[in-house]
Amino acid sequence: MDVRYVLGGLAADTDEPMPEEMRLNVIDNWRRIQREIPGTEFNYDFWSRCSPRRSTYPACRAIIACRMQQPELESEMLLLIQQAYYLLARNSSDLDVLVALAEQLGLDTRQFVDDIQSEVCQNVLLEEIEFCREINISSFPSLVLKQGKSYTSLDIDYNSSTFILSQIL
Repeated sequence: MDVRYVLGGLAADTDEPMPEEMRLNVIDNWRRIQREIPGTEFNYDFWSRCSPRRSTYPACRAIIACRMQQPELESEMLLLIQQAYYLLARNSSDLDVLVALAEQLGLDTRQFVDDIQSEVCQNVLLEEIEFCREINISSFPSLVLKQGKSYTSLDIDYNSSTFILSQIL
């Protein structure tokens, strides 16, 4: 089975601070996830150390820029971005954070900066967002099974891989 990461975008570029109501909603979601999925950790210092904005496009472009340079490191870049945001209280919407992660992976940071800010990278992101819309995916993360030309959204149970596999087999 081949696994392909597709970026759905979720929240467009903005420099505006995340509204207080949205911040509280995200914090509540973190707490709910911790209750429902044993062992899940979040660093709530993020909310006092950072200036959160609802902008996921920079992190998406970072994954694409990594893919452009070293596609085999795509899943590692994804993991580093998630760890930076959820565990290290670093804002993955900030270019300097993303460049530091690229450097940690051993990417050429000059090339990474050029790529992440390029029209090509932005167009790839927009194409992936459109693809998600075409196959009716609006929740992230999602699992989608492609069989031939057909796409089937799978239900996710983070506590049971057996449940997920039962939908595939």
